Amino acid sequence: MYKRVVIKLGTSVLTSGSPKLDVEHMRTLVRQCSELHKKNIDVIICTSGAIAAGRERLGFPDIPDSITNKQMLAAVGQSHLLHVWESLFKENDINLGLMLLTKADMEDRRRFLNARDTIQTLLEHKIIPIINENDAVATEEIKVGDNDNLSALSVILSEADLLILLTDQPGLFTSDPRTNPEAELVPEVVNLCKDIHKFAGESGTGLGTGGMSTKLHAADVARRSGADVVIAAGHHSEVILQVIKGEKVGTLFPALETPLESRKRWIFAGPAPAAKIIVDAGAVKALTEKNSSLLPSGIVNVTGNFSRGDTISIIDSEQTEIARGISRYNAEDMNKIKGCRSNQIKEILGMTFGPAAVHRDDLILLATDTKV
Repeated sequence: MYKRVVIKLGTSVLTSGSPKLDVEHMRTLVRQCSELHKKNIDVIICTSGAIAAGRERLGFPDIPDSITNKQMLAAVGQSHLLHVWESLFKENDINLGLMLLTKADMEDRRRFLNARDTIQTLLEHKIIPIINENDAVATEEIKVGDNDNLSALSVILSEADLLILLTDQPGLFTSDPRTNPEAELVPEVVNLCKDIHKFAGESGTGLGTGGMSTKLHAADVARRSGADVVIAAGHHSEVILQVIKGEKVGTLFPALETPLESRKRWIFAGPAPAAKIIVDAGAVKALTEKNSSLLPSGIVNVTGNFSRGDTISIIDSEQTEIARGISRYNAEDMNKIKGCRSNQIKEILGMTFGPAAVHRDDLILLATDTKV
C-alpha cells in the first residue's frame, strides 16, 4: 500500500475540456482524495488551472495572449481556484495549505529545504498541501515550465512513493489515438528509452502547457526518486482509488529499485547544469558499471564556466548526458587537471579538494536503457 501520493491534475481534467472549471468533476476527485486521507495516506495535490480560472472569473476577456496578461489572469485565477478547492475539501472536513513555487525554490539549497520542511509539517498536521507554480510572478528564467514537471519536483520534495498524472488521455499509446485508430495503450513502461519517447504526442485540448512528452520527463524524474508513476485519464471512474489499489489503469512506470538519497534528490531537482564535462569511454564504464567517482584522468574536455560546487553535466563522446553532479573544482582548475592522474592535482594546482573531480556521493546517473 502506498503511503504518500502526489496527484497532478491538468487543466483539461479540471475543466473537462471546457473554458470553465468543472466543479462537479472536481468534487468527485476531492471525494477520492478524501478517502485516501481518511485511510492515513498522505495526499499532495499539484493543481493546474489558475489561468483558466482567471479567464472565467473575469468573464473571458478578449485580451492579447501576452506574458503580462497571463500573469494577470493567474493572479486573479489563483485565488478563485483555491477558493473552489477549499470549499470542496471543507465538505469533507479537510484543511488545505497553498504552496506557490518557482524553479528558484528548487535551485537554492536553503529554499529547497524550507519547501520540503513546509510540506512535511503540513502533512504531519493532516493538512493537504496544494501546489501550483507561482505564475503571477514567474518569468521564463524562474519558471518550472509546466505542472507535470512541478509534480515530479513535488515528489522529490515530499519523498512520495506514488505520482498520479491525470490527463485527457487514458495513458501512453504507441501512437496518437486521436489520429490512429490502431494505436494501442502501453500498460507498463519499465525502461524509459528513446523509442518510448517517440510515442509521445501533444495535449488534446490546448488549455494546458504540457503534452505527453512532458509527462514522460516527469515520470522519469519521479521514478528515479523512488516513486511509481501512473499516467491515466482524469475522467476515468474512480481513477485515483483504482490506482491506489494497484488495479490496471493507464500506464505504469515502476520506480527504480534504489531511490535517490536526500542530497542527490536536490542535485536532480535543483539548478540546471552550469557546464559540460566530456569524458572518455573508460570513465563512462567506471561511472555506470562500477559506481565510481569521476576522476580527472577520464575528462576529455570542459565547456562552459562554473565554480566549485556548481552542478555540471557529464557527457559521453556521443553527446549523451550520462550523469549530473556537483563539481569539486572550478572550470579553470578543471581544465588544468583534465586527463591527469589524481596524485598530480596538488602539483598542478598547488592545492587539492580531493582526488575526484565529481565524487560519487555528489553524482547521479541519468543514462537510460536502450531497450523498450
